[in-house]
Amino acid sequence: MDNTQQLLNKLSLETNILLQEMPDIDLYMDQVIQLFDHTFKNTKRNDEEKVLTKTMINNYAKGKLFIPIKNKKYSKKHLILISLVYQLKGALSINDIKATLDSINNKLINEDFELEKFYTSFLAIQQSNALDFEQEFQKRANDVHDEVKKLKDHDAEKVEKILLITSLVNISNSYRKAAELLIDELNEETNLMPDIQTNKKK
Repeated sequence: MDNTQQLLNKLSLETNILLQEMPDIDLYMDQVIQLFDHTFKNTKRNDEEKVLTKTMINNYAKGKLFIPIKNKKYSKKHLILISLVYQLKGALSINDIKATLDSINNKLINEDFELEKFYTSFLAIQQSNALDFEQEFQKRANDVHDEVKKLKDHDAEKVEKILLITSLVNISNSYRKAAELLIDELNEETNLMPDIQTNKKK
């Protein structure tokens, strides 16, 4: 493929809401949606795709994916948590996202958890992942190109795109399954906690 760099540019892999872009004052839902729309507008597949809607936010709240809001306003902590949900929802179910974020939400309610530092680490890892992906994508594109040359198909360009799609989906599924295994471990640890507390009391 000759347009791999153009495709990578369209992905906008490093796009995210930075801490300094999150206001210190609490926001109403419409303002939260505007912030996400403005930040992620270039990452949408098409104009019809929605970045964030009232229904999505309400579903996240009902699913307890983030701590309860007060007076219909969303704090900086809520913006961070919604941003994490936004990143996770592309690969995980609502239940898996809840399991992933449960510990953080519980810490925010019951402890003095430094969410902003956690989010800073998340952003740093995302930037590193973006660089790694560009290198890996180019390698996969080259590998696919070499394989297609062996086929000597008259419609080589289309076949190359199809084979690259299957390659990307394959590696994506591998990462998703690995994440799901880690989520299962989190669920097991959470289920063991009541037994541990009971044993301590004895």
